Amino acid sequence: MNSEEEFYDAETGLESDDSLDISFKDPLGFDSSDQVTDGSAAVWRRRKSLPAEMITRNNFSVTSILKKCIGMELSKIAMPVVFNEPLSFLQRLSEYMEHTHLIRRACGLPDSIDRMQVVAAFAVSAVASQWERTGKPFNPLLGETFELTREEDGYRLISEQVSHHPPISAFHAESLKQEFAFHGSIYPKLKFWGKSVEAEPKGTMTLELLKHKEAYTWTNPMCCVHNVIIGKLWIEQYGTVEIVNHSTGEKCVLNFRPCGMFGKELHKVEGYIQDSSKKKRRVIYGKWTECMYSVEPKVYEAHKKAGADAKKLKQEHSCEDENAVQETVTVIPGSALLWRISPRPAHSAQMYNFTNFAVTLNELEPGAERRPAPTDSRQRPDIRAMESGDIDSASAEKERLEEKQRAARRERFKDEEEWSTSCEMRFELEHQRGCWDLTGQCGRERPAGDGLRRWFEPGTNSHTGAEDWLYKGGYFDRNFADCPDIY
Repeated sequence: MNSEEEFYDAETGLESDDSLDISFKDPLGFDSSDQVTDGSAAVWRRRKSLPAEMITRNNFSVTSILKKCIGMELSKIAMPVVFNEPLSFLQRLSEYMEHTHLIRRACGLPDSIDRMQVVAAFAVSAVASQWERTGKPFNPLLGETFELTREEDGYRLISEQVSHHPPISAFHAESLKQEFAFHGSIYPKLKFWGKSVEAEPKGTMTLELLKHKEAYTWTNPMCCVHNVIIGKLWIEQYGTVEIVNHSTGEKCVLNFRPCGMFGKELHKVEGYIQDSSKKKRRVIYGKWTECMYSVEPKVYEAHKKAGADAKKLKQEHSCEDENAVQETVTVIPGSALLWRISPRPAHSAQMYNFTNFAVTLNELEPGAERRPAPTDSRQRPDIRAMESGDIDSASAEKERLEEKQRAARRERFKDEEEWSTSCEMRFELEHQRGCWDLTGQCGRERPAGDGLRRWFEPGTNSHTGAEDWLYKGGYFDRNFADCPDIY
C-alpha cells in the first residue's frame, strides 16, 4: 500500500481525499440524529461563542501569589478565579476527542504501519488545543463527572475525578459502532519555577482498535507556560512520547523539541516508526500547532543530507479560510499529510483562545434525555458564572464549593472512609516509580467506594500491567439517583 492511496499527498490532491475531510470544519451543526423537536420541528445547533467575552486580567497580579511558590506543586495552591478558563479539567481532557476522525480512519486501514502513522497523528492532535490556552482549567471536585456524547462523530465519553489528593482524573471514550475504545487516567503535576509553570501530565493513554484487536499506549509530553510574571505568555510542549502497539510490537517514537535559544525548534515534532525487528519504516515530522507529515526514511535522510534550502521548497497552507493559520512546516517532497489543525473561530482571542470544539463543551443541550448527571461539570455554578462574565459570583461560588469539599472530606476522615496520610504518601512514591499502588500497604485496604467515585475503580491496565483506573460501566444507563451532592 503506498501513501498516495491511503493518505493525502503533500504535493497534490490535498482537497480530494474525502475520508480525511471529516475534521471539525463545521462543529456547530447537527445531522438528523441531533435534532431536538418540540412539536414545531425546530433544530437546535451547537453554540458558536461563549455567553460573554473573556474576563480581563489586567487588574490582577500573579506575582504576589506565586513568589512564595517556587518549586511547589500548584495543585495545592488556591489561585484567583480570574486566572482560570471557564472549563473544568475534566472538560479539558475531553478535547482529546476533537480529532476523533483520525481514530476512525485508523480503524479502516488494513496495514499496521499505516494505522500507527494515524495513531501518532492523533496523539499529537490531542495536545493541539493547548496552543495559546494560557488560562488554568478549574480543578475538578472529588466525584465530579463530565459526559460528552457526539452522535455525529460516533462516540461518547465519560470522565470522573477519582482522587483529590493526589488529583487524578479518569476517562473512558467508546465508539457508538464498537470500532474503538480510548481511555486513561491523568495525574497532572504543576510546578512554578520563577518565570514559568511546568505541567507534567502523568498517566497513560490507551487506544484500542477493536476490529484489528490492537492496543496502543503512550504518555503525553511535558507542557510549560512561559513568562507568567512579565511578558507575553506562550506555551511549549517538549519531551519524548513513545507509542507502542502491544499487538504487533511496532513502536513510534516522537520527540517534541524544546524551543531552544533562538526559537528555531519551537513547536516542532519529529520521530519515526519502527517495526517489531526495529527497522525504521516511516519518519514523522511537523508541528503540534499546525500539521504532521509522514515520509519514507530514505527520502528524509536524503533531504537532510542534501541540506535543501527551505525557501525553495513548497510551503503548504492549512486552509484557504482567512482566519486559518499558515503552516510554517517545510514539506519534504513525497510526504503524506497525516493531520492538519482545524481553524479557530475569528473571535477566539476574546474567548480564552478556545477552539470551536471547546466553545461547546459547557453547553447544556435541551431535552431531559440529554441531561447529564448532577455531578457533571456543566452543573458547576462557578464555571457557569465565569463563562457569563460574572467574576464576583464565580469567585464566591468557587470558594463555597471548595469549603463544601473540605467539610465533606473531614466527615469522611471521621468515618475512616478515606485513605490515611501514609497511604497517600505511599501512593505518591509508587506513582513516581511508574507503578500506582492502589491498594495501599498501611494496614488496611483502600475503600471500595465512598459514594464519590462511582463510575471508575482501581485496577490493572491489561496491556501495560501497570495500575490504572478502569471504567466500571453503567453511566449511560442514566441511573443517577445515588449521585453525591457535590455542588
